[in-house]
Amino acid sequence: MTERINRYRERILSSTPSICTERARFYTDAYRLRDDQPVIIKRAYGLKKTLENMTIRIEPEDLLAGNHSSAIYAAPIFPEYAVEWIIKEIDEFEKRPGDAYYPERKTKEELLQICRFWEGRTTLDKGRALMSGTLGEIHDTSIIRAEGNLTSGDAHIAAHHRKILEKGLGWYAALTEEKLRQSEASTETDQEKRDFYRSVLISLKALQVFISRYAALALESAAKVKNEKRWKELELISENCLHITHSRPENFYQALQLTFFIQLVLQIESNGHSQSLGRMDQYLYPFYKEDKEKGLISDDFVMELLESLWLKLVSMKKIRSWSHTRFSAGGPLYQNVTIGGQLRDGSDAVNDLSYLILRSVGETKLTQPNLSVRFHQKINPAFLKECVDVIRMGFGMPAFNNDAIVIPSFLNLGVEAEDAWDYSAIGCIETAVPGKWGYRCTGKHFLNFMRVFMAALNNGTDPVSGKQFCPGTGRFEDFTDFSQVMKAWEKQVRFYAKVGIEIDTAIDTVLRDETPDLLCSAFTDPCLERGMTVHQGGSKYDFVSGLQVGIANLADSLAVIKKLVFEEKRLTPLQLMEAVNSNFEGPDGEKVRQLLLNGAPKYGNDDDYVDSLIGEAYHYYIDEISKYGTIREGKGPIGGKYYAGTSSISGNVPAGSVVPATPDGRKAWQPLAEGASPSAGADRQGPTAVMKSLAKLPTGKILGGVLLNQKLSPLSLQTEEKREKLISLLHGFFDRLKGWHIQFNIIDRETLLAAKKDPRQYRDLIVRVAGYSAFYTNLSEETQDDIIARTEQAI
Repeated sequence: MTERINRYRERILSSTPSICTERARFYTDAYRLRDDQPVIIKRAYGLKKTLENMTIRIEPEDLLAGNHSSAIYAAPIFPEYAVEWIIKEIDEFEKRPGDAYYPERKTKEELLQICRFWEGRTTLDKGRALMSGTLGEIHDTSIIRAEGNLTSGDAHIAAHHRKILEKGLGWYAALTEEKLRQSEASTETDQEKRDFYRSVLISLKALQVFISRYAALALESAAKVKNEKRWKELELISENCLHITHSRPENFYQALQLTFFIQLVLQIESNGHSQSLGRMDQYLYPFYKEDKEKGLISDDFVMELLESLWLKLVSMKKIRSWSHTRFSAGGPLYQNVTIGGQLRDGSDAVNDLSYLILRSVGETKLTQPNLSVRFHQKINPAFLKECVDVIRMGFGMPAFNNDAIVIPSFLNLGVEAEDAWDYSAIGCIETAVPGKWGYRCTGKHFLNFMRVFMAALNNGTDPVSGKQFCPGTGRFEDFTDFSQVMKAWEKQVRFYAKVGIEIDTAIDTVLRDETPDLLCSAFTDPCLERGMTVHQGGSKYDFVSGLQVGIANLADSLAVIKKLVFEEKRLTPLQLMEAVNSNFEGPDGEKVRQLLLNGAPKYGNDDDYVDSLIGEAYHYYIDEISKYGTIREGKGPIGGKYYAGTSSISGNVPAGSVVPATPDGRKAWQPLAEGASPSAGADRQGPTAVMKSLAKLPTGKILGGVLLNQKLSPLSLQTEEKREKLISLLHGFFDRLKGWHIQFNIIDRETLLAAKKDPRQYRDLIVRVAGYSAFYTNLSEETQDDIIARTEQAI
C-alpha cells in the first residue's frame, strides 16, 4: 500500500463505531410533512432531503468522493423499518459482547425523539400485524426467524453497473421524465405508475445534486490547501463529479467514481445488506483498457484508486438489533465484488483488471469488499495461483463459485443464456444476474432444521415452547422402524417449509407497500419500462431462497438413529431420548453421548450411509418449496419461485442457542453446524472427503448457495508444492465433483486463542465467519468459540 492508503486504513480501523442521526432526522421530517401522500412519494422526498442536506466530507486521503454518514465508522439509522429495538437497547449499545457502538448522549436523546414518531408505523409493526395467529407464534418460538427481512430493505441484489456506465445518470433522468410525460392516470394502476416515475425522478435528481455537492466541496477544499499535488487531486475530483452528474464517464477514474456513488446511494436509501457490485473486472475493463492504451493511467494509480474504494466500503456501518446482529456477527454489509469467470463465448474472462482487483484486496486486507472468483475448468492458471497466494494471507478471501454448476442451473430456471453467463456472486455466496434480478436472491427466512427434527421425534410438539403447531405421526419412543422417523420428519418439514413461505409473503407485502426503494429499482431492468419497483415485480428475474440451518446436525442425527437404534440396537429409542432430554447428564449420559459421537458415520467423511440420508431428508424440503411462489409470481418477472439455500451466515450460533440437545451428540444450546459444512470436529478424513460429501447434495436445486468453509493451518500453504495441491483440490472439487462453492480460513487454533485472550494485539486479525469475513476481535465470544471449534484440515 502507498503511504496515503496505509494512513487512511489505520485511521478508519482506529475509529470508534458511533451512530449518525442525520438520515433518520431527514426521513422523519419528510414523512411528517407529507403524511397524507403515498408512501412512495414520502420515500422519494426522504431520500431527496437526505442527499441534499446530509454532512458531506472529503477526507485528507480521499481520491474518491462520497461518505455514508456524518463521521467515519458512524452507522446511520433507518427508523422506518424498526424502532422498538432502539428504544429497548439504546443504553446497551456500548455493552454488547460484539459489534458494539458508542453514541454520544445527545445522539441518544435525539434518536429517542425520532423513535416516538415511528412507534406503530414501522415495517416491523405492520409485518407483525400480518403475521398474526399461528404464523406469529411460530416466528416467536424461533423455529423460523425472519426479523432481518422485516427490518431491512432491498438486499441481495446488484445494480446494472454496466448499463449505468454506458448510459450515464442524465440518460436515466431523461428516460424517466419521458415515461412520466407519457403516463396516464385513468386507473389505479396508471396512477401507481405515475407515482413511481415521479418518485424515481425526484430520487435521480437528488442523486445528481448529491454528486454536484462534492464537486463544489472539492473546489472549496482545493482553495484551502497549499500542497500542489493535493490541490490538483481535489480539482480532478471536482471535475470528475461535475462530469458524471449528468454525463456518462469518459475514463476509468470517472467510471470508478460513479460506481462508488451508485453503491453509496443504494446503501443510504435502504437498510438492506448484500448490496453487491457485480463483475467489476468486466464492466470497468473497457475504461481501463482505453486509458492504458492512451497512456493516461498507470497500474500503480489504478491500485491506489481501487484500494481507496475498498476503504470507502469498509468505512460504511449499519447497526442492527442484537437479535439480528447475532445472525450476522461482525457487522458485515456483504458488499460482494466478483472477478474472473467466463465471457459469453465460454472463453476465460480474466483480464489485467482482474489481477489488480485481486492484488488490491490482498494488499488492503480488509473485510470489505467480499471478494468472489468465478471458477471454471479453463481458468487462467497464473490467475488461480495468485488467488491462492491471497488466500494464503489468511483473511478468508477470495471465495470461489463454480460456473459449471451455476450457469446450467440458471439455464434450467429459464434464465436467458447471455444473462446466465453474466452472473455474479451476491452478498455471501449466493448468485444472480446483476441489474436484472429482483429483491433478495436469498436471505429470506431462516428455518431451524433441528427444531423441526426434534418436533418430529416428539409427535409434532416443539420441545422448547411445548406447542404443537403440526400434529405428528407419533413419539420416537414408540417407533419400531427407521422409516417412521423419515415419515415424521417429512410431515413436519413440509409443514414448516410452507409456513416459512407464508411468513415471507406477509413480510414482502409490507416491504412492497412501505419501503419501495426507488433508485435500486431504477437501476434494475426492466423496472423503468414496466413502471414497477423490484418489490412489485419490475425485475427481469425473480427467484429467492430461505436459509436452512443445521444441515450436518440433521445428517448425523439421522445416521445415529438408523445405525445405533434400529440396525445395531445398541440403544433403544427410549434410552436415546432420555439421554438427549437430560442433556446427557446422569451416570450414563456422557457414555451415551460418546457413543453418539463416535458410533455412527458422520457427514463430511464421504460415507454414503450418512450422505444419502441427508440427501433424502433435504429432498422433502426442496420438493415442498417448489410448489410455491413469491408475491411477484405471474406479475412480470421470469420465475417468482423458491429454491433452497444453506448460506446461514453466523446464524448457526443463535439458531443453536434455542435448540436442546440433539441425537448427534450435540449438547443443548450449543451452535449448530454452519452452512453446508460438516459439524465441527466430525470431518475426520480430510478435505477431499468433505468435498465428496457436499457434492452428493442436490446442489443444482440449492441455488441459494451450498456454503463450504474449510479451515487450514498456515503450514498447509507454506510451500509452492502444497499450494499446487490446493489448486489440484479446487479443480477436483469444481471440475469433477461439480461443487458449488468453497472458501478458506488459513489460521491455526493457537492464534485464535491468543487473539481471544489479548484482543488489542490482534486488532487486524480477520477470519472467515461464514460467507463473509470479519475482524475476529469484534465478534462475540460465542462466535469466536464456534470458529475455534472448526476442524483444522491439512493437505
